[in-house]
Amino acid sequence: MAKKLRKMLGDVNAPSTVALMSLIDTQSKMTICNWCINYAEANILPIFEKHCPNDSRPRNALNAARDYLAGKVKFPVVKNIILNECHAAARELDANPVAQAAARACGQASAVVHTLSHSLGLYFYGAAAIAYDRVGLNENAEVYNMIAEEVCAEMTAALQAVAVADEPNPAKIKWTC
Repeated sequence: MAKKLRKMLGDVNAPSTVALMSLIDTQSKMTICNWCINYAEANILPIFEKHCPNDSRPRNALNAARDYLAGKVKFPVVKNIILNECHAAARELDANPVAQAAARACGQASAVVHTLSHSLGLYFYGAAAIAYDRVGLNENAEVYNMIAEEVCAEMTAALQAVAVADEPNPAKIKWTC
């Protein structure tokens, strides 16, 4: 019998996750959105494309989110691409948990333009994609949890690198985790 993998890694109550959420709360919507999209493009999308080199749907979602932020498209266009391309790709990948988690993470990163709490979805699904890609699908929970902590630290550092000190217009996020 195949090992049951978690679709997401990380713990919403872990001190590292709480610290990430607290940092996110200090930033503007634009900073959070750009951080998520940039992180997904640099760290998650390559994992997806390694497993599904001819599938551009997650890249399309990230590009659409970036176009929305630039005022080039309206949100319904982005929503359609996220739901009917990126998340559709994830639903089709039950046989490939690495690519599936990466597609979900890209979808969450794209959806942050609508709901900022999706930034945690990028972390949870992204941690799964990175961990499963790095060590495979048969490791124990301790190894996966250690990698999730590393990913949280990397994401926090990436946000700290672009964070605006004393941001005058921090986002108001309703965390429903």
